[in-house]
Amino acid sequence: MTVKLGRGECGGHVTLFFAIMDKSKKIEEQGSYGAGLCLKNGVEAIARGEEGDFKLKINYLDGDGDDELYEEVIKILFDEIPEIGDYSWELNIKMSLPVSQGFGMSGAGAVAAASSFQRALGIAHEESRRRSYLVAHKVERIRSTGLGDITALSAGGVERRVAIGSPYSGEKLNSGPGKAEGWFEEMQLILAWKSKIGKHTSSYIDNLDWKEKITSSGRKAMKTIIEGTWDRSRWQELIESAEKFVIDSELIMDSKRNELLFESNNLIKDCGLEEYVVSLLCMLGKSIVIVPKNLDLNNFETDKILDKFNEAGFETILTNLSNNS
Repeated sequence: MTVKLGRGECGGHVTLFFAIMDKSKKIEEQGSYGAGLCLKNGVEAIARGEEGDFKLKINYLDGDGDDELYEEVIKILFDEIPEIGDYSWELNIKMSLPVSQGFGMSGAGAVAAASSFQRALGIAHEESRRRSYLVAHKVERIRSTGLGDITALSAGGVERRVAIGSPYSGEKLNSGPGKAEGWFEEMQLILAWKSKIGKHTSSYIDNLDWKEKITSSGRKAMKTIIEGTWDRSRWQELIESAEKFVIDSELIMDSKRNELLFESNNLIKDCGLEEYVVSLLCMLGKSIVIVPKNLDLNNFETDKILDKFNEAGFETILTNLSNNS
């Protein structure tokens, strides 16, 4: 009996600010302007297929996941690659970040799974990579779990989304309409969150009042970010834009994010590191990403911060900026 094996992985993504652009009837043309950080930690998927009746069994190696996410992935892939239907599939998922905390885990999971199925079938790396982004973008929009994470992941590093939509589309998967630009350097990031999960993304992006506030504030943030060369010289500007966005959009006052940010800033002061690092809210979770203020002084005392936050009841993880997914 023929057995197929394939592996895919994709890091998560933190959105710092965004504008919702979903008016097009075409899924490939929906998305968001915005900016954020691509993470090394995320999702690993291993697909195993045996010739037989088409079905999918999903195993989570470290907790619970969302079966419907992966069922939607294989459903869309089946429409484009009918050969998938010749196999009975088992999909093993390993997540290194929590879901529903603003770390882009639904997008990362969709990319990783789509890649694993295609690699199992022997589809060439570049073709499978591009199709994985397109499939993941469609899954995110169908399920209202995200807008621009996939386009952001296609760029890697510190990204800005300058055109709306999927990063790849069309029969030959040549390009956009979505486009993101990214720059990279070695950078450690601390993610911190409280155990209670945040609201589902759809409760914001499908809510008319929140859409108006978020989009107005996101457009304002992008006015300067979208101009000029995108490189490390824009780091301070990115931080300032992220801080203004959460206030202008009023997201800071929702779900007690203001209390989360206040507590985080106080803990950093207790460490004596307020001159070296800054806390930024992850959209749309109830979580914090702690980043260096100055990229020339980014070797901050991570152990000290992690210990202080853990003592205060936060869950934390030390990760890195990712150059690509």
